[in-house]
Amino acid sequence: MQETIDQMPTDIERFPMVPIRDVVIFPFTKVAFKIGRPSSVKALEIAMKGDRNIFLATQHDATVDEPRHDQIYTVGTIGRILQAQKQENGQIKVVVEGRERGESVRIEQDPEGTFSALVRKVSSKDESGYRTDGFLQQIHGLVEQFLRIAPDAYTDALHASLRGVSAAQIADSMSSHLRIPVEEKQQLLETYSVPERLQELISILEVEIEKKQLDRSVNSRTKKQMDKTQREYYLNEQIKAIHKELGRKDEKAELDELKKKIDEAGMSDEAREKAIQEFSRLEAMPPMSAESTVSRTYLDWLINVPWKQRSEEIEDLANAESILNEDHYGLEKIKERILEYLAVRQLVKSPKGTILCFVGAPGVGKTSLGKSIARATGREFVRLALGGVHDEAEIRGHRRTYIGALPGQIIQLMKRAGTVNPVILLDEVDKLGKDFRGDPSSALLEVL
Repeated sequence: MQETIDQMPTDIERFPMVPIRDVVIFPFTKVAFKIGRPSSVKALEIAMKGDRNIFLATQHDATVDEPRHDQIYTVGTIGRILQAQKQENGQIKVVVEGRERGESVRIEQDPEGTFSALVRKVSSKDESGYRTDGFLQQIHGLVEQFLRIAPDAYTDALHASLRGVSAAQIADSMSSHLRIPVEEKQQLLETYSVPERLQELISILEVEIEKKQLDRSVNSRTKKQMDKTQREYYLNEQIKAIHKELGRKDEKAELDELKKKIDEAGMSDEAREKAIQEFSRLEAMPPMSAESTVSRTYLDWLINVPWKQRSEEIEDLANAESILNEDHYGLEKIKERILEYLAVRQLVKSPKGTILCFVGAPGVGKTSLGKSIARATGREFVRLALGGVHDEAEIRGHRRTYIGALPGQIIQLMKRAGTVNPVILLDEVDKLGKDFRGDPSSALLEVL
């Protein structure tokens, strides 16, 4: 049964409500964030027309655009809107000052999706006492230690939190500044007892200090392993030390695995000789250097080319004729020429790659004939559209020294097909372009 205003307890008030993402707002803190959802903008406007007070509660899942009331934490913060400024993209930048904790008794939503909440104000418990004083003294010591280990803006903000006038203010201000997950911050917000909140902060600070000390030990170990001539490789050595701490496999294991892949790739003698030569160069390079990345990319392409994966061809002219007739009506002379080509391939056991040129208006079936040939012979089919290609590097490949260099499209098509003998259709050859970077038609002629 819905409560009336007269029946509502005195410690419960109704506030406009805004679900917030990836942030937890605490009392005694000022936070700036952006609001973009129409329902949240409407709730903000209602608060601005009233006493500027609003209830802010965090969503369980930040990826949900329109959360339901059961996807919002019940404990949030009653805040006062200090500033609201509309941005060019339609969002509103809001500056809010947290006033006190609140626990939603009931969340309501109007037909437009705007939230409002009946909120019970929650006051901090057990603020004074020897336990609180002892915890505060311990927190002061931990923050001072943290500041000595890592003097930066983060630790400065934590140190500034100690200037609060009360234990509750110190705890909430420090909770707001800590770089911890949203779930842990929400747990601190839901801890009403000040001594318990301070105790949780002590545990969090001890973990943060331990992380910083581990970073320092990694840095120290790295520096001891280097002499003056190795200073330029400091970052590489630091990464090695971090990997050692995490128990990850080292560079030697990765190189051994790469060498094994080269041996098992089934390359031709010429390609394998080149791969071994490049692998020897890679072993002598610093692992994080630019040259190392280039060599590794080159070897990866050599390994991934399907050197020994070959589609088993179907030698059945009757089946081929049936497939051609099934896929295309008419075109008798073209089908006859294709069947002649397939017959010659069966008679000559080691034929070279044959080139068939299909000429015709758009839509007459040139591309689909290539697919039919692939289906009739049991080979993979890949298509390379050459319309509008201006750069000869698309055909020939890029120089390895370029960032993001790739081999030519023919090699890429073979890798995509997964076999060394696919049917390759070079589509729209007549639409090749030409500019200052070269003539791709000349490069294509060399390939053919």
